Parts: sequence; structure tokens; C-alpha cells
Amino acid sequence: MSLIPTLSETAARARTDLRVGLPVMIGGYLVAAVETLVAARLDDMRAIGRPVLALTGRRAETLKARVYDDGLARVIVPGDADLAWLKALADPSGDLMTPMKGPLFTEREGDVQAHQAALALAKSAQLLPAMLMVRSDPLPGLTQLAPGPLLALLASETAMHPVAAARLPLQSSERSRLHIFRPDDGGAEHYAIEIGDPPRDAPVLARLHSACFTGDVLGSLKCDCGPQLHAALNTMGQAGAGVLLYLNQEGRGIGLANKMRAYDLQNQGFDTVEANHRLGFEDDERDFRIGAALLRRLGFGAVRLMTNNPRKVAMLQSHCLDVVERVPLITPRNRFNTDYLDTKSEKSGHLL
Repeated sequence: MSLIPTLSETAARARTDLRVGLPVMIGGYLVAAVETLVAARLDDMRAIGRPVLALTGRRAETLKARVYDDGLARVIVPGDADLAWLKALADPSGDLMTPMKGPLFTEREGDVQAHQAALALAKSAQLLPAMLMVRSDPLPGLTQLAPGPLLALLASETAMHPVAAARLPLQSSERSRLHIFRPDDGGAEHYAIEIGDPPRDAPVLARLHSACFTGDVLGSLKCDCGPQLHAALNTMGQAGAGVLLYLNQEGRGIGLANKMRAYDLQNQGFDTVEANHRLGFEDDERDFRIGAALLRRLGFGAVRLMTNNPRKVAMLQSHCLDVVERVPLITPRNRFNTDYLDTKSEKSGHLL
């Protein structure tokens, strides 16, 4: 029946539930995001059974908790642990002030697919990947998901659909067009700025630009995103043709709130990669398959890619796009972003 939510629609509902603090059911577990959990719901979950805290391996390593399972740890929650204790394990902002949070004991053996699915769902909702879980029979009114299909869905490439397009004169080129694309998984919309009328039968000058509110809009000096955005548009304008994809994957895919948490950790002395790891994320959580899908949808099969990131080149080539040239996009350094750029070069392989 078409009125019944699909798996993708149910997952979108689950992301919203977690963001507003409502638990969901995943494979026989009641699951709540620690970031949005309130004391009353913690008490109700304790009344159902003994909870465990699912953390990514990255966060567990920071906390010196043993990681017995692939990519995650199941921390046993002590009977006297309160909400503040859980939030301190989830959020690393106070790690340096209270470094000793243990000893932490973790479960081993048993099926962890539900825990993997819970953490993947938290990341897709741009929440801290720290999930309180307790075995439970299904509870009426809560969104229910099977872990295997959910993991497969979250790992799959999202279909993109054109929503609207219109001419939009820009400072870099008066002859330009803005295309809006919407994913079918309820996620953020992504944009394509088409400069001039680039032919579809020739390599197009292209840029995959991840959204950066702080750099693109506010002019932050901590990164090179704003200068790269405007340099790319200006280069395309001077060439008379090009396409810039503006992908809503803020903070390397972790979202603006987590990006600000990472900035706070950087102010404590950690570099970009270390900050992401302490939060429980990987170096880069972006999905560049979106860029490949949009370029194909726009009718392009070959690109001259403006990037300093070899990973973008490899990704496009692995998704049926011919990268005939990598066009460097080097912008000036300043005293606020030089460490950031050094980390991109040394740890993320950017060619700077």
C-alpha cells in the first residue's frame, strides 16, 4: 500500500525523532541519542532494563574504553550513573577538565548490528554518535526499524531529484543558472550553479564545494572555504562556462553544531582530524557520491575538476565520470588557517 512509509521515509522519521529527543526502536532495542536525552526518559529506559552506551571506536579510544567490536564499543552504564555522566561520555568538550571518567567496562561478544545501525543513524542525523540502548519489546507509537536494512540504506547512494531551476545573475557571471536537487531520503537539498552554457559533450570545468556557513557566509579566517568558493566561481566566469556543486555537507559531513564542537576542541590544542576523532567521527564523513550523481544528472560525463583533494578525483572516476584534469585551487594562507591547511596536507592528503 502506497500510504505506508517506505524504509527511507521511516529512517527520515527516525532521524527527526532522535533530534527532538524521542527514542526509536531498532532490532529489539530501545534507542535514544544521549545528546537530546532528558532525565525522565533516562529513568523510563532504566525501568525497562539495563542500558548500555554505544560509542564509536574513535570516541571509545579517546575515553580508554576497550573496543571489542568492529568500530564500536558497548559501555556498561553503572546503576548510579546520571544524565550528566552520559553526556560527559558523549561530548568531549570537558575531557581536558575531567579526563578520568572511568573505569569504563565494555561488553563483548553477541550481535552488534543494532548498535552499528544506531550509531550510523545518529551520524546521518548529525547528532553526536553516542546512543543509549536497552533491550525492549516494541513500544507502540515509536518508529521501528530493522538494523540490517537500515545499515544497507544508510550505506547506499541516495537518489537525487531536480526540484527547480532559474536564471540567477552573479557577480562572477551574469549568465548563470541555479539548480535545486532534493534527495529522496529526507536529507538536505543540494545545489548546482551552472555558469554560462557548458556543452555536455566536452569536459566541464567543475568544482565540488561542501557548504561552509562560517567561511562562505561569515568570512571566517579559520579555513580556506570562502576564498575557494569565490575563486572557483570567478575562474568559471572568466572561462565563460563551468558548474559548481554546492553540497550541504557542513563540517566535512558532521553538521554545523558538531563543527563548532570541533572548533572548540581545536581551541584546546587539537587539530582538525584529532577533534573529529574525539567527537566520535572519522576524518571526513562526507559522501562525494552525491557530486557524481548530480554531474551525471546534469548530463556531464567528463570534468576538469577544481580540487586539491585526490579523494574527490578518485571518487568521481569510480562513479563513471572521466576526470581529464585536476585543476589546483590554491588560495592565500593567513595566520588563523595555516595549521588547518597543514593538517589537510599532512593527514588528509590534500595537495597544497
